[in-house]
Amino acid sequence: MSNVASPGDLADLPDGVGGSATAEFAPLARAFAKVFGRRRGAGGALAVHLRGEPLVDIWTGSAGDRPWTQDTGSIVFSATKGVTATVIHRLADRGLLDYEAPMAAYWPEFGQNGKGDITIRQVMTHSAGLGGLNPIAAGLEDVLDHQLMEERLAAAKPDHLLGTPAYHALTFGWLLAGLARAVTGHGMGELFRTEVADPLGIDGIHLGKPPAHASTTYAPLAGTQLSLVGKPISAKVLGASYGLPGALGAAARCLFLPGLETILEGELPPILDTELGAGNGVCTAPALAIMYGALANGGVADGVQYLSPRTIKALSRIRTFRLDRALFYAPMLWHLGYHSLPMPGARGGFGHIGLGGSFGWAEPRLGLSVGFVHNRLSAGQLSFDQASAAWLLPMVMAGLRTTRRAAAVVQTPEAA
Repeated sequence: MSNVASPGDLADLPDGVGGSATAEFAPLARAFAKVFGRRRGAGGALAVHLRGEPLVDIWTGSAGDRPWTQDTGSIVFSATKGVTATVIHRLADRGLLDYEAPMAAYWPEFGQNGKGDITIRQVMTHSAGLGGLNPIAAGLEDVLDHQLMEERLAAAKPDHLLGTPAYHALTFGWLLAGLARAVTGHGMGELFRTEVADPLGIDGIHLGKPPAHASTTYAPLAGTQLSLVGKPISAKVLGASYGLPGALGAAARCLFLPGLETILEGELPPILDTELGAGNGVCTAPALAIMYGALANGGVADGVQYLSPRTIKALSRIRTFRLDRALFYAPMLWHLGYHSLPMPGARGGFGHIGLGGSFGWAEPRLGLSVGFVHNRLSAGQLSFDQASAAWLLPMVMAGLRTTRRAAAVVQTPEAA
């Protein structure tokens, strides 16, 4: 690890934690080990970069029957959306699309059923009225056919939430994949490689199962996953919720489909065999930190302009302060494909949190980026894990403040 970003020494890491962290982040490393190092069959990794330099790159636990390593990746669920959005920003940066233009200007089939005026911005802020699963998919087989889902969304009719933020939990990925395919002729899986991984020089961001030649190794899911959703009574209640007004109905329509929970079952679950730009990215923590590092540092990564300042300005701006109807009126503060959070350590940044709490984050005011991944998905601990950013990001900020104080002491002439 380079220590260019910090004047301090390296921390003594707790037992069972690999990698390295500067001394100022020792409390974060201890907390990380305590929370993520004691899980049966599970592990996780955390990376913190400042102006592109790693301050923290640690991992702990296991990835199935193997120890977790720097190259271990896990499914990051909705944190995938941040990568998908970055692909779209790369295309916009080259003048291939305009956020304020109608989707149908680039993808003519999308203009069916009254959708001719829906803009790319509306899709990227979850305001297109197309979050529902049940109008476009009958079951798991449909969901796993990503091109079929693109076609059905092109033909779909928007619902009554058109113009209102209402989380497009799965449809977000197919909508932007259809747009990108219309513009480039390539699927989102290939674009993850050509627009994100290759330009940034990383092999830790994949859509679906990493290829055999990749250095990234997949960490199987540990825990109960979503098996409770498939219980007859749960399925009945959720199915009956489709028609309810308000947040409960909106959440059920965008998240629930009978049998969908089986998409996560098995050592290599079916979710890995499709291109789900809203939820099946397999990422390592350092790779997410590198990608968000480009967004946090004026579009520059390793001295190369990855995105223009104009595009960085566009994606950094909060586009809607309205509460999200499908996420129980949560203040998501949607950007173009990312979100901010009104909590300590996150108010000035943006990124995307996924199911179970994995996330990538950028803080442009500081040149800071964070990647966090883990492989536990268990109903009993889901609410705690989902809130991981609520304590990890404040601890990252505390470590950064300590780093700055140490740097100030080193630079003071009297201290020489």
